[in-house]
Amino acid sequence: MGVEGCTKCIKYLLFFFNFIFWLTGGVILGVALWLRHDPKISTLLGLEYDGNHAPSTFYISVHILIAVGAVMMVVGFLGCYGAIQESQCLLGTFFACLVILFACEVAAGIWGYMNRDMVTKEMKNFYDNAYDSATKSNMQEKNNAATLVLKAFHETLSCCGKGTGTNLLTQLTDITGITNICPSNTFTSCHDRINELFHDKIYLIGIAALVVAVIMIFEMIFSMVLCCGIRNSPVY
Repeated sequence: MGVEGCTKCIKYLLFFFNFIFWLTGGVILGVALWLRHDPKISTLLGLEYDGNHAPSTFYISVHILIAVGAVMMVVGFLGCYGAIQESQCLLGTFFACLVILFACEVAAGIWGYMNRDMVTKEMKNFYDNAYDSATKSNMQEKNNAATLVLKAFHETLSCCGKGTGTNLLTQLTDITGITNICPSNTFTSCHDRINELFHDKIYLIGIAALVVAVIMIFEMIFSMVLCCGIRNSPVY
């Protein structure tokens, strides 16, 4: 009875974790598809896609997000349905997918750390494009796509502007009501914040990746324990 109770507990824990996993994948996929197909985003950021040229880093990142979101939804579904149906086949497939995702996460983390200077440069370029587009069009429309992207940068990183000059200028235009871009009393440039994030505080990204990796390891353990419990159950 104790073993059956433990198996049932693991079953519902696995379902819960995978439902959150599936839901997160759906959100990522939805946002990525919006970024890819909303013409306002690419036009305002100056990143129009031309099939005759190589896609920009922006589009490459969006396509990666689409793939990640789709894979997370599929894996989450396998985990949820496999746990509820107590299917050894689905749980085995789920375990194999998690192993692949775990290996990809480790590889991506190593690649990101080795190429953090390039990632920092690309992030600054993306921010600069968003800033230039938002400030040019903000007088006509204060809630356009570029402005929303820029405000997300500013609120997440608690920064404003490409440097001291643009920071003070934008603060002034915000005070006078011409723009509405920066958080109040924020005098750190976003270039400095991006440098800090990918160099001085890269351990925060590492901690986040470690938390995800630990959750994935527990899910792999739970799926194997549940699979063994199903195999050893007298019902089967």
